[in-house]
Amino acid sequence: MGIGHLSDPRHFFMDSALHLDISLSGALRAIGQVGDLSMGQPLGHSRRVAALARRLAQAAHGEGEHQRVAEQVALLRWSGCTANAEGFANLLGDDVDGRRAMLDLTLSKEKMNAVHQAVPLAVVHCEVSGEVARTLELGAAVEAGLCGVFETYDGTGRPLGLTHEHIPEVAYQVVLAGDLDILSRAHGLDAALRWIRDQSDRRYPASLASLLMDNAREWLADLEGLSQHPADAQAERSVSLTLVGDVIDLKLPWLAGHSRRVAHVAMEAARSWGLDEPSLTAIGKAALVYGLGRAAVSNQLWNTAGALSYSAVERVHLVPYWTQQALRPISELAVSAEIAAHAYERLNGSGYFRGVMGDALCAEHRLFATSVAWVALREARPWRTAYGESEAARLLAQDAAGGLFDKDVCDAVIAAARGERRAHQPKGSLLTARECDVLLEISRGASNKQVARLLDISPSTVRTHMESIFRKLECSTRAAATLKGLTLGLIA
Repeated sequence: MGIGHLSDPRHFFMDSALHLDISLSGALRAIGQVGDLSMGQPLGHSRRVAALARRLAQAAHGEGEHQRVAEQVALLRWSGCTANAEGFANLLGDDVDGRRAMLDLTLSKEKMNAVHQAVPLAVVHCEVSGEVARTLELGAAVEAGLCGVFETYDGTGRPLGLTHEHIPEVAYQVVLAGDLDILSRAHGLDAALRWIRDQSDRRYPASLASLLMDNAREWLADLEGLSQHPADAQAERSVSLTLVGDVIDLKLPWLAGHSRRVAHVAMEAARSWGLDEPSLTAIGKAALVYGLGRAAVSNQLWNTAGALSYSAVERVHLVPYWTQQALRPISELAVSAEIAAHAYERLNGSGYFRGVMGDALCAEHRLFATSVAWVALREARPWRTAYGESEAARLLAQDAAGGLFDKDVCDAVIAAARGERRAHQPKGSLLTARECDVLLEISRGASNKQVARLLDISPSTVRTHMESIFRKLECSTRAAATLKGLTLGLIA
């Protein structure tokens, strides 16, 4: 059966478009928090690095636009890390702990060499982070800086092995700031400075490293006074929060577009329930960011079929906690963060992470948690196929009868999912209908052979479609094509 067949609800948009915005600084901070958890770093790491990089840029060149560039490159430095999480999980076993060890230099020499040789992972990361910067319209300097964060002064970096004169200085500024923050926390300031000195004219230019070392102690001390709740920027432009959701979803190939689907269903159900517009907006935003805490858990665990160990269950149960903690400092997402933290709560108290029950769960919490459950049932997972509409409705009703969900809320969610659908093919699409079909399956992690089987076409035809997709979307990796396809509304 072709992917565009009308009986498959995964290939529909809701009629109502998502118009859920956030300030640019809020989006940058949220994406930075995703990166922090993905790389095994404490929340706030990217913001600390941004402050250090800004100080280093100022010390090197005075006040100016270059400070803004340094700050934004630092906040988006890890924005491609969800896209290559699967690759790092395959390489290191645990993509979160493995990358933490990589950054604090406790990874074994053998694995460190394997990481250095894994050029395709760097390509994916740089292409996706560059696409994020383009979508946010941050400018060429930020894009170039993001593409240079894995290059080194001595030309042995990746993915391109650029020579020093072709590496933007902002890339060095951000890498130096990151090394200082990570290594001083892991090994102490003196050890961090010794390592940075040893890497002079190897990893970064000696002059810039010396400037950082001269000021490191003072700048780190100043970070202790860094507010966790900065004042809202005045007259700041807004951007779409869907980008943040897309970056979160990229961690697992089978979740591409998931947050958008939850947002559509949850908002329609909340509208039919009679909630006001601010509540609808808060629920929609919660849907786009509720999976943020997922970044703290390895892909290896997420892809596990069957029962999880006790320790693995505990890690999963902390996902909504990490979501709330990551979003709490972003004032414009405070209400949505609270809703998002209830994604897995159940009426009978069997949910997590709080285990609240009954009247402690308001209408927003109930509608949201039920929408999350419904969309999950309708999607495929590595260990099962997607449930059909009638079977998903039966399973949800069964859970309601067992006390997990409110029956009336279940009815509202199912009605919302059934009532506002239309076939997916955007007007004036960059891609043909068949190319959209191919991209949708590719976005879920299917190989060329699997796509060929699903669409009843030959592998060579799939390859031809992929070449056309890459050319039209101006990218070279599947992760970047997925992100761009979601951003442009080509897939859902």
